[in-house]
Amino acid sequence: MRFFLILILPTVPLLSLLACSKDDDVAPAPTATMVGAGVPDVYRKIYGATSITLDGGYVVIKTKNLPDHKSPYYSGAGYEAYNGTNTSYRQNPNRIVEQSYTYRIPLTPQEATRKSATPLGSIGVSLNGVAFFNQYAGPAQPLTNEINSFDQYNGHPQATGAYHYHVEPTYLTALKGRDTLLGFLLDGFPVYGPIENGVAVTNAGLDAYHGHTHATTDYPAGTYHYHITNADPYLNGDGFFGTPGTITQ
Repeated sequence: MRFFLILILPTVPLLSLLACSKDDDVAPAPTATMVGAGVPDVYRKIYGATSITLDGGYVVIKTKNLPDHKSPYYSGAGYEAYNGTNTSYRQNPNRIVEQSYTYRIPLTPQEATRKSATPLGSIGVSLNGVAFFNQYAGPAQPLTNEINSFDQYNGHPQATGAYHYHVEPTYLTALKGRDTLLGFLLDGFPVYGPIENGVAVTNAGLDAYHGHTHATTDYPAGTYHYHITNADPYLNGDGFFGTPGTITQ
């Protein structure tokens, strides 16, 4: 299998580019993403992956799940005190810990005949390699209180240190735009931001799974895609629109 080396350096403050170790959990240095032969260009936008390859009908994405922005949940050089706008912010006791995630998502996703619910834990991967989680804090538990532990970039770690986004990843939308591709769910369908054609997307404009079908910049022939909105369920609704792949760690 042939590989190509792509080094993507996001624009971030100098201190966040300092080296990362698993011991002190500082913000990671930008790493080279190893991209295998034949990987479609759209997947190359996942700059936070350690590798992206093809395996039969699947795209295999490996990540360390370390955000490339600072956070009060990092220590050392990656630490940044909370400076967001939530006056009810209460930091949870967890800290960011490096993970080893391998996503296998369908290369050519299709609508599932029988839809399946999203699980707790990672349901997809964002462009910076950080996991997407669904709209629940626990089994059928809304995010009402948990939202107050989101850092200034709308993420936080769970008990094992896995950092994740349930809602709009504001670091990415500031970096890439609020109307662009932000990642993929496990069923292979893309996730877009909360703006489309210059207008805020609302839940009313989406189906039960929090998406719709039409052409996008990345998919000019059209595709089903999810949208992040500012109201529950935020990212995904009643389950995966397609048949999900797997995540291992």
